[in-house]
Amino acid sequence: MHRLPLLDTIFWSTLTGPHAQFASGAGGARRYARGFSPILAFADPQQPDFAALAPFCDVGEHFYCDSWTGAAPDGWQIEAEATMFRMLWNTPAPGADAAPDAIALGPEHAAQALALATLCKPGPFGPRTIELGDYFGYFDGGQLVAMAGERTHVAGLREISGVCTHPDYQGRGYARKLMMKLVYRQLARGEIPFLHVMRSNDGAHQLYLRMGFGDYLESAVRVVSPVR
Repeated sequence: MHRLPLLDTIFWSTLTGPHAQFASGAGGARRYARGFSPILAFADPQQPDFAALAPFCDVGEHFYCDSWTGAAPDGWQIEAEATMFRMLWNTPAPGADAAPDAIALGPEHAAQALALATLCKPGPFGPRTIELGDYFGYFDGGQLVAMAGERTHVAGLREISGVCTHPDYQGRGYARKLMMKLVYRQLARGEIPFLHVMRSNDGAHQLYLRMGFGDYLESAVRVVSPVR
């Protein structure tokens, strides 16, 4: 695939661009504000400006950070380390909305969305994450049982994120339909869909390849926390 500079630096580009209103930090460092997805980003991941970020982070918080592979600076610790694929849609657009019956999620669904994400662990998620883009879900008797939505974005690119299905409702195609709904809507807006998946989650990785996404890059991802 050809290189897309904004996608190479998607978290920094989003937090200093379209999502600047949801960010805090200074200098060459930003984080999503408290309540949103706990993600850090740096202008230069190989020389991360943790000193500029420290006043905006509390002991006990845990953050995801990609592309940085150096040693932990004083006052911080690395809690987990792995790699993830950034995948980009590279297939013709679907011909129709795959989930016309899905429900748009709003503030009244935030608690249920957080509970489902806490159970299924699709990645960094906070009580206000569903404010970052369009989210859709399926319900059973008033209970949210599957959802998918949007997180980071820049001009011409938008991420599909928060994809999860309650264990009791897996195997019914809910997640795939919700994702294809988002793909359909994004392409209709002139945006290219992309997503992230952990290397260890081979089942999901293979599913996304079959759906029409291709591997764009593989990057380091860490969970870090302040200890000062």
